Amino acid sequence: MGGLLILMGYLLCGCVLMDALVPGARRLNRLWLGLSAGLMLMMWLPALLAFLLRFTLAAQLLGLALAAALAGACAAFKRDVRRERRWTDMPLWLPLALILPLALLGGWLQYTHTLRNVNGALHVGQSTYGDLCLHLGIATSLRNAAFPPDYSLLPGTLLGYPFLGDSMVTTMLLCGGGLTFSYVLTGTLMMVLVATGFVLFSWELTRSPAATVVATVLMFVNGGLGFLYALDGIWKDSTAFRQIFTGFYATPTNQPALNLRWVNVICDMMVPQRTLLTGWMALLPALWLLVTATRDRDARRFALLGVWAGGMPMIHTHSFLALGLVSVGAVAYCTLRAPSARLAGPDAAASKSHTFARFALYGVIAVALALPQLLTWSVPQTVNGGSLRFRFNWVNNRGDGRLIDGYCWFWIKNVGLIWLMMVPAALTGERNPRGSSDVPRVGDLTRMLGLGALIVYAVAELIQFQPNEYDNNKLFYVAYMVMMPAMGLYLVTLWRRLRGVRGRALLAAAFLLASTLSGGLSIAREVVSDYRLFSREEADAARFVEENTPQDAVFLTGSQHNNAVAALAGRRIVCGTGSYLYFHGIDYSVQQWDERAMLERPGESQALMEAYGVAYAYISSYERSAFAVDEAWFADNAELVFAEGDVCVYRL
Repeated sequence: MGGLLILMGYLLCGCVLMDALVPGARRLNRLWLGLSAGLMLMMWLPALLAFLLRFTLAAQLLGLALAAALAGACAAFKRDVRRERRWTDMPLWLPLALILPLALLGGWLQYTHTLRNVNGALHVGQSTYGDLCLHLGIATSLRNAAFPPDYSLLPGTLLGYPFLGDSMVTTMLLCGGGLTFSYVLTGTLMMVLVATGFVLFSWELTRSPAATVVATVLMFVNGGLGFLYALDGIWKDSTAFRQIFTGFYATPTNQPALNLRWVNVICDMMVPQRTLLTGWMALLPALWLLVTATRDRDARRFALLGVWAGGMPMIHTHSFLALGLVSVGAVAYCTLRAPSARLAGPDAAASKSHTFARFALYGVIAVALALPQLLTWSVPQTVNGGSLRFRFNWVNNRGDGRLIDGYCWFWIKNVGLIWLMMVPAALTGERNPRGSSDVPRVGDLTRMLGLGALIVYAVAELIQFQPNEYDNNKLFYVAYMVMMPAMGLYLVTLWRRLRGVRGRALLAAAFLLASTLSGGLSIAREVVSDYRLFSREEADAARFVEENTPQDAVFLTGSQHNNAVAALAGRRIVCGTGSYLYFHGIDYSVQQWDERAMLERPGESQALMEAYGVAYAYISSYERSAFAVDEAWFADNAELVFAEGDVCVYRL
């Protein structure tokens, strides 16, 4: 109950804050912004206080008090403006028809994919089997941790991975919330906020119900032409269709062997990659603020956007970078589109000056707040870790300069037919009359964001930021997101221009089916997926460890990714899995060899155990299969404090 109460407290503070800072916006917009702001406050305020108080209960409660004081101060000094009484200016059926199904789907996937208890064992879905344990380990290990925190998977190594999306779960844990409940509740809330944010963002750009519907469907049921490969397999083998729903990553959107890498955003991005989900929760309000501040020439919103963007690097660095690149495109477009002094006189020069000033205000605030985060965490891990390099054409590059598929075919088969329409979609809409204000209208806004999306696309096509080249998709998807409202508007325009053409409905249906079939099959597969992540014995052992060992104890275990000690109990281990550490750009080779030595030759490794501060050993079927564990030594020289099934815990 305490975890739920502190979450509700932060959300209430966020709503009061946005009600004061975004006056005049529709109620639905203010509610969405407020809930998003509440989560931002919940992530940042306790983290800042943790530098003085550690990440303790006191830091959480004091953070909530600061949030309440900030919200109260803003409410006391808010501007008195005319309020719109309606919830939104879009038809009421539109948010209900689009957001409600996505909310139900998101809630179900969060429930089934996050430690679902099945007779004592903990089950997950296909997409969370690999990634969830990293996030669990961060959340459980941050309890009472000193800041800046270390990796629990590699003690002594700075946690450079954006951890604030998991720290909100830690806040709920410290206030009495359960691990599964905290993850499911916050995950579902963020799924709803992302869906709501995209619908409102699309409406802001299109003011068209049809375009908003099309954009939302293409965004969340995305998938390329992978269904053609699936159908070809079904033609050859009738059992192949069942394999889509029962195999491990056999869906048409995720087949690396066939170079199908444009995964469905719900199944393989938002649900398993919590950091990305948190990043999009913060990104969509930033994009909305960018659009409305530019359209209305509102310096206050530009300032708010600067503060909002400045808090994003340690929420999700890729989203922060993508927002920055989109903003570069926006300021370039607005500057170039402002009337020239030669044609419009001195007012044009003043207009350009004001455009620069507003964007400069946003940029200075954002950089000032983001730079300490980047220098403390992001730069050491990415740049100093040697991850940054030139790489053309993303995962289609073999690494030796040769492409796996032809350039255009790679993108067409992955993204689908809409990839061919990106440029004309970006040019959709009417321009402002010559010599008019520099305020962009619908057509100018889509062009402005289209230029930003092009910049994001170009950077992601040329620079690899992480050891895993696949991670550049976190930039590509933002470019895709930014383009979808314009794509919806373009497709609706095409539909109207084809009025009177026979077969128009059939053509539209075929296009939508080709654009969503792969994504629909992937979502259906994810809904029914079910895998055991931890056995009952492992879950019981983790519970014992959490309740009966010091929070700062170091455990000697194997390096399996589903490590119950690290993920569920939040204890530090000698060396975690390379599946996480390698792709974060961390050298763990010394710890890996030392771990093996201590498990296989413990009698000769007393000095190593003392150096690492090892207090306990956790031995299960994984350790016995991956290492030649000298379990007789542990039985003779350590105290057996837990034994259930194949799991033993020794106190050294």
